[in-house]
Amino acid sequence: MKTNFLMKSLNENEFSSLFDLIDDQLAETGAVRMIVDKERGFPCRVSLDNPAIGEEILLLPYQHHKTNSPYQSSGPLFVRKQATTAAMAVNQIPVILMNKPLSLRGYDEKGFMKEAAVTEVDALSDQIDIMFSNPSITYIHIHSAKQGCYNCSVERV
Repeated sequence: MKTNFLMKSLNENEFSSLFDLIDDQLAETGAVRMIVDKERGFPCRVSLDNPAIGEEILLLPYQHHKTNSPYQSSGPLFVRKQATTAAMAVNQIPVILMNKPLSLRGYDEKGFMKEAAVTEVDALSDQIDIMFSNPSITYIHIHSAKQGCYNCSVERV
């Protein structure tokens, strides 16, 4: 039986005030302001879409796995200035996951990694189903396999 899933983005409220900071203030947090200069390569982790050329974005450090386990993790990510929190449909795969190898990391309720896999987007739904067949896995994080950047989380529904 297939497991239904929901991809979850980061919340826009975590980032909107950062766009009011001047560049020196951003630099103090480790963030930089950028203008998108090509169609792909700046995937927004709030909208789960690619910003258009000319859009303002921030590249910033972010703790995407806040857990009291050895698996807590952080890394760089992009956020669009006008991003709104993605409202994904059940079993919908966001645009930012298309056309690249993906790394999946399945965690239990204590934040311990129980399984990991690398897949292409055409096999992503099947790989999510395989991971969620393990009852100890309560959520999955999806990363870009090459750069290792966090993209989004996945929950059972």
